[in-house]
Amino acid sequence: MPYAVIAHYRCDPTDADLVRAALMEMREHTLREPGNLLYIVHTDADEEAAFTLYEQYTDREAFHAHTQSEHFAKLIIATVRPRLLERTVWSGDVL
Repeated sequence: MPYAVIAHYRCDPTDADLVRAALMEMREHTLREPGNLLYIVHTDADEEAAFTLYEQYTDREAFHAHTQSEHFAKLIIATVRPRLLERTVWSGDVL
């Protein structure tokens, strides 16, 4: 069953360009993962330092593999997360 993840991030405006660049690079890597179906990065129309990600994977195991990847560690764990002021993540099975 497909598995979806929606993440909302907000960083300091001084970090917005760096976070945006890391998310765009992450998108390129993630779209090449065998279990990835979608990886869409949105910016907030009213706040340049707010981002929403919509991700979809073939199943939960594919998402788990994604979180274990080298690019996840480098771009999300080491680059994006330390710069976030807010982080909310929702996930669930696609019906």
